[in-house]
Amino acid sequence: MKNKLSLTVLTLGFTFLYLPIALLIGYSFNESRLVTVWSGFSTKWYGELFADRQMMDAVWMSLKIAMSAATAAVVLGTLAAFTLIRFGRFRGHTLFGGMINAPLVMPDVITGLALLLTFVAMGQVLGWPQDRGALTIWMAHVTFCTAYVAIVVSARLKEMDASLEEAALDLGAPPFKVFWLVTLPIIAPSLAAGWLLAFTLSMDDLVIASFVSGPGSTTLPMVVFSSVRLGVSPKINALATLIVAVVAIAVLVAWWFARKAEKEQARA
Repeated sequence: MKNKLSLTVLTLGFTFLYLPIALLIGYSFNESRLVTVWSGFSTKWYGELFADRQMMDAVWMSLKIAMSAATAAVVLGTLAAFTLIRFGRFRGHTLFGGMINAPLVMPDVITGLALLLTFVAMGQVLGWPQDRGALTIWMAHVTFCTAYVAIVVSARLKEMDASLEEAALDLGAPPFKVFWLVTLPIIAPSLAAGWLLAFTLSMDDLVIASFVSGPGSTTLPMVVFSSVRLGVSPKINALATLIVAVVAIAVLVAWWFARKAEKEQARA
């Protein structure tokens, strides 16, 4: 009885989570322009999606910003994590930790408005940035993505056995070599997880990007939101299907590499 109840709850949970995605994928192959009326199988909306210059420009813009913002966030977040975990209790430690964690709990509307006012003040006082565009979106995304990376890396550093680094130092290895050959491989999974998390958050951001963007710097969520307000287009379903496919392939590849590493470790 208990197993049947667990199976029922599990089935209902997965249905609630994945049935909307399955419907979205199915209707992306609908020939009709009406997304709720099935009129036959067709892949024409994928062709129209790739022919939509505005949509493709927005995809490319979002990818560039997300990749560069995630990379910068990993660097800054790792430095912040090392400062919090490895430098002990210095003056301002609590304040520094609170400032790092603040973007995690700050509403996106407040963050976007604050960044907008900051960029406007910088433009008036320093003359830079003169206009809002891809650069200001990138700076805004780095600002809030750094907090997430810092949290992920800090958790890994707390669990790391410091005696491994101490042993390498006792054997005569310089600090940089210890970091490169001992510390970095151990925290590498957290760096990869932080990068993926920051990339996803940047690709998904709508509110903050709407505040700090300008003409010619429209991201994919902004284009999708504008399109959906006028009515759901089958091209949006096709785009979402492609994103789901890419994510699924990435997850499968990551799972395959993780399983391979576990087998090699068990064999060793």
